[in-house]
Amino acid sequence: MWVLCAFGSAFFAGITSILAKCGIKKIDSHVATALRTIAVLFFSWLMVLVGGSHQSLSSISMRTWFFLIVSGVSTGASWLCYFRALQIGDINKVVPIDKSSTILTIILAFIFLKEEITPLKGLCVCIIAIGTYLMIDKKEGEVKDEKGSWLIYALLSAVFASLTSLLGKVGMENIDSNLGTAIRTAVVLVIAWVVVFACHKQHTLKDLDKHELLFICLSGLATGTSWLCYYKALQMGPVSVVVPIDKLSLVVTVIFSYFVFHEKLNKKSLCGFICLIAGTLLMLL
Repeated sequence: MWVLCAFGSAFFAGITSILAKCGIKKIDSHVATALRTIAVLFFSWLMVLVGGSHQSLSSISMRTWFFLIVSGVSTGASWLCYFRALQIGDINKVVPIDKSSTILTIILAFIFLKEEITPLKGLCVCIIAIGTYLMIDKKEGEVKDEKGSWLIYALLSAVFASLTSLLGKVGMENIDSNLGTAIRTAVVLVIAWVVVFACHKQHTLKDLDKHELLFICLSGLATGTSWLCYYKALQMGPVSVVVPIDKLSLVVTVIFSYFVFHEKLNKKSLCGFICLIAGTLLMLL
């Protein structure tokens, strides 16, 4: 059962990017992020209520609240950058950069958390870095994209995702993980809507295409479902097996992007894709 849950987590995490890109063709990416976060918030608090961890809300320390809120702000910034990058960039290039946040996370963990970088971990960082470069490198004969700013947004997404991991680790030390996730998601929702109103994009809601809204909601539901499967798998199975399976969501994204958006991998990108998968799996040995 836990194996099915783990693969379910990877599958739904993989199609989240596909569904999100389908839903942000015309709508502003910030508005889309704010809308989909509502669905994610519903699922995260559903996990809390089912597990009964909401009863410990009153016992959360101020230190934990601080790091959870800051982590939520970082998550919100990461999501806003990520979906903006998805809107204007190639999904097969944006997703690998986002996944490569592992590299920065390891470096920051070494600096701030004093976590050791073993030779194997160092090798994995190099493999993932090479794989990321090969996947985002311009294809032969490809004309430079006028909207090359997708790379900046994708890199910022990775940076904020790395900060989220560190801040989240500190914030989750003395709290149930489901409750911590729900609190962080609530912060993300607030941040997302603040950005929408700050950019004066709220008026675009009245012109929202029903089909795009459907895909945005499905994207949020896919994220929530992925989290439900992930935490259920962690509860029932070994972490050392569940986590690598969940990281394989990149495979799902690449496969679906080929069939949905007809985005193909050339030889160079395929080599990069293999490096990313190999580096991720080796990281968890």
